[in-house]
Amino acid sequence: MRIGIIGSGQIGGTLTRRLAALGHRVVVANSRGPETLKELAAATGATAVWAVEAVRDVDLVVVTIPETRIPELPAGLFADAPERLVVVDTGNYYPRQRDGLIAPIEGGLPESVWVEQQLGRPVIKAFNNIHAGHLMDLGQPQGTPGRIALPVAGDDPEAKATVMALVQELGFDPVDAGGLDASWRQQPGTPVYGSDFDAAGVRRALDQASKHRTPEWSAVT
Repeated sequence: MRIGIIGSGQIGGTLTRRLAALGHRVVVANSRGPETLKELAAATGATAVWAVEAVRDVDLVVVTIPETRIPELPAGLFADAPERLVVVDTGNYYPRQRDGLIAPIEGGLPESVWVEQQLGRPVIKAFNNIHAGHLMDLGQPQGTPGRIALPVAGDDPEAKATVMALVQELGFDPVDAGGLDASWRQQPGTPVYGSDFDAAGVRRALDQASKHRTPEWSAVT
């Protein structure tokens, strides 16, 4: 598969390494330019590009940058992107630690619904509830008892199936977490966040989620 990754932080860097190692053709971009990604590119075989190039001639793009940086992505980012491009959002909203207040999210809009609105493209939410080190090291063959499962939320069945297949390939059990409106169930402060549950545990945690954000994650007013 041809995969673009926008963001080279913990999750972006990990996905670049894992997906390239699996034989996918990976291009990776960050906000500072391709020259700052030479080391990652050399280590993985990925190609360092500008963000606008990360969505061209690819089948899937992963947007994995802080929520507060989403509006700073280039205008018309998807102008030359394929119509059926699968867009994956791995982001989490951290109002205290990083992002400040984002009013629509504070008002109850699920984080990835807000991201979808900003991007102007349908998104699938995945890879947001697992630590980068675990994503790198804890994948296991299908059928392994206790295999870690990851929730995948989105509204496009075909795009969701593509992402779930990728989760499977990376060594984790994909769990259909419903539509994007339900993606709040895997946001920070919910039972599934950072959990490393198996598939049954992920389903239970999603069912137990509450829309009330815990104080640890709530904004400072």
